[in-house]
Amino acid sequence: MTRIQSAFSKPHPAFVAFITAGDGDTAANLDALVAGGADVIELGMPFTDPMADGPAIQAANLRSLGAGTTTANVLQIAYDFRARHPDIPLVLMGYANPMIRRGPEWFANAAKGAGVDGVICVDIPPEEDDALGPALRAQGIAPIRLATPTTDAARLPAVLEGSQGFVYYVSVAGITGKQQAATASIEENVARIKRSTDLPVAVGFGVRTPEQAAEIAKVADGVVVGSAFIDLVEKFGQEAPAKLQELTTAMVAAIKDART
Repeated sequence: MTRIQSAFSKPHPAFVAFITAGDGDTAANLDALVAGGADVIELGMPFTDPMADGPAIQAANLRSLGAGTTTANVLQIAYDFRARHPDIPLVLMGYANPMIRRGPEWFANAAKGAGVDGVICVDIPPEEDDALGPALRAQGIAPIRLATPTTDAARLPAVLEGSQGFVYYVSVAGITGKQQAATASIEENVARIKRSTDLPVAVGFGVRTPEQAAEIAKVADGVVVGSAFIDLVEKFGQEAPAKLQELTTAMVAAIKDART
């Protein structure tokens, strides 16, 4: 069983926590998420044009790049995280340019060496899987695909083909952090996806509070939170880890209670 499979095999839905690499004290922030009970860590690779992300994560990307963060730095952060936390799944989330500019095999090999379990590449569509997917799968790294409210029955098979780890359901037709879909819509679409795959389905975009996380946990296999954490990193700086751990603990408790 892989680390990702293990995370989604617990009695409660998995909690997936996102922060941007190089924004603040990333090592301390990551450790705080783990201490708070996060089941999966999603580490954002900073990019100049993060098209799927809202203002909070856009700003985090710019802060990170302004501090000089490179792909090599992100991989080192991942490597150090794996040494400290051998059992927690680590997923890199980002965009194609930093991942394939030196070739997909280079990136897949480097990610494998850093202990990465999965990769979400926002701007490589399923039809262009050859750009990165085969290289990741050859290294045992899960290519994690995105499905959205506009992923209809005709397109869903292409999204699921070659996808591994879990399916990330983007609950709104928009950017991160700005809005949240109605629970009924999320339930309907998660059920529709699950009829076509055995992969767990995690829901993100617009989830900011424990109450929202609990509602999603009633109908999904996992809950993804990012912008709420990024806001804490921006607001509290070096004091952010304590705030991150506190919010993670509250999110995890709400998710567990949602199924009891």
